[in-house]
Amino acid sequence: MSRLQEMKDVLRNIRLAWNRNQKAAIVIQIGVKGSAYRLPGTKMMMASDGQMFGTISGGCLESDLYGWAEKAMEMNSPLTHKYDLSENEIWGLGIGCKGNLEMLILPVDRNDEFWVKTDQVVQKGQHFTLVLEIPTGNRLLVDKDGHFIGNHESVPLEVIEKAKTVMDTQTRAEIVACDGSRYLIDAVKHSEHLIVAGAGKDAVPVADLAAKVGFSVTVLDSREDFNNSRLFPLASHLKKSPEEIDPNDVTDSWWVIMNHNQALDEKTLQLALKSDPRYIGVLGPISRTEEMLINIGQNFSSGPIRSPLGLDIGAETMEEVSLSIVSELMTVRNGRNPRPLHGKVKIHA
Repeated sequence: MSRLQEMKDVLRNIRLAWNRNQKAAIVIQIGVKGSAYRLPGTKMMMASDGQMFGTISGGCLESDLYGWAEKAMEMNSPLTHKYDLSENEIWGLGIGCKGNLEMLILPVDRNDEFWVKTDQVVQKGQHFTLVLEIPTGNRLLVDKDGHFIGNHESVPLEVIEKAKTVMDTQTRAEIVACDGSRYLIDAVKHSEHLIVAGAGKDAVPVADLAAKVGFSVTVLDSREDFNNSRLFPLASHLKKSPEEIDPNDVTDSWWVIMNHNQALDEKTLQLALKSDPRYIGVLGPISRTEEMLINIGQNFSSGPIRSPLGLDIGAETMEEVSLSIVSELMTVRNGRNPRPLHGKVKIHA
């Protein structure tokens, strides 16, 4: 499983490379055995002028990978490359992750109809499954309605059916073997929509960090002097009061309520509860949230409410509080019980 935001950012940087009259390629980590920095399905962009976007190894392999990307772009042909990170004599890097990695490098031509149409699907925010034959790079996109982009007749029916069934359930990209060929099946899911209610100074690092970890962030605040792209460059902006918003327009969202005004927080909480929310986090002590719920005729059983909001990491500053809040959002999103990694054998398990 991959996140739509990562795919959107990679394609955006490919377009920027084309605007510089450069060639571009997508590098995808397709296989992992043992320990690795990122999971299968991780993507990054490399351009012929040396520009890169994204990371696969945290910086250990990117320079070497660029050499292979250069070769793929020069030949205008996909290629695969494997790394055995246990071979310290070869790498001399002292890399902490000792796994075996396999990469697929795909040159992306600006006139390729497949990528043009894929970009259109991505820009609409729709989830889909990407199927890539290894090592040829033959590709197929299956959208949420079962429609295809690419030549589906060249892909075995068994692979197509699996691509459809894993669209909502896959947790990491996987390789399947069929008819003597290997296929990467990568479900690309839309980013969770996070509404940060309140555009105060302390909301700035929350919105920024949440966007950087893959949430699609909207700041809800009617004040144009506060809710704008200068202060919240990674977010969209809903410049309305809660009473002006139809709950049906914000369904299936995640909410962080931090207006620092109890009457406004109550109106926002009421809106959130009516919108079939995935998550509601309320800043401040639990007694305040309980009072607000009584005032609007609700209780904690009315929805997925978290109060006080955030993980207990001893946060005090705005930056620390934002880390606490976004850390909780990530644990809920990933279905994890937060605890130290110390002593854990498999980090991603």
